[in-house]
Amino acid sequence: MAKKRGKPSFIGIDLAWSDRNPSGVAVIRNGRLVAHKGGLGRLSEVVDFIGDHLSRRNGSIVAVDAPLRVPNETGIRPCDRALSADWQRFHAGAYPANRRLLARDGVVRGEALTSALSERFKFHASDVIPRRTKARLVCEVYPHPALVSLFNLDSILRYKRGRGRSYEERWPEFNRYQSLLRGLRKADPPLRRTKKLLTGVDVTGMRGAALQAYEDTLDAVTCAYIASFLWRHGPRAAKRYGSLEEGHILVPLPVKRR
Repeated sequence: MAKKRGKPSFIGIDLAWSDRNPSGVAVIRNGRLVAHKGGLGRLSEVVDFIGDHLSRRNGSIVAVDAPLRVPNETGIRPCDRALSADWQRFHAGAYPANRRLLARDGVVRGEALTSALSERFKFHASDVIPRRTKARLVCEVYPHPALVSLFNLDSILRYKRGRGRSYEERWPEFNRYQSLLRGLRKADPPLRRTKKLLTGVDVTGMRGAALQAYEDTLDAVTCAYIASFLWRHGPRAAKRYGSLEEGHILVPLPVKRR
């Protein structure tokens, strides 16, 4: 349990689409990475983690890498189609989300998470993050286009499993990912206290579940940073795809200094 929670909490969730796969979680508060974990299985574990790290007085933003609203039985959500049109040239298109793919016993995991946060902690789903809000909001994000946008990349980082992609090809991409996140120490907003996670872990040689847990953790840190970025800069710093009713995704945009 976090002891000092007066400052806003920015909580990132790399939410697996099924209980059978692990999820990653991370928390940023006051510009510092204060908690992170990979390998969470049950949705209740994710919800409990969020509850342990909420701000008591100044709001909390939860940013989730997973579909939070999926009304379509088949096909693709409008937000996924629109995002892919903008980001496919960077190989950062969205995966097609529909209930036939995602629902287990009629329940989509992201929708269940949103419902649990609303019932237990009075969160509201939002496709707009007001600047310096004191509300408790949960939004959907997507690390691939976010990383391209925030770091002005020519293409996505290829650290994830892919057809024909070997560990030897993935490990250097993890190194790039670590370096980029580590470079946020002097960003606006900053992300500090990452040395142990980012420079203290040598991924070379990591495989299987260990590498997956580390990947989930880094993606959760990225989601948490997106939450802090959108809170700091407000709606002008986000590209919104879709809507609350049909599903949404927020992508951070570079902010010009005034």
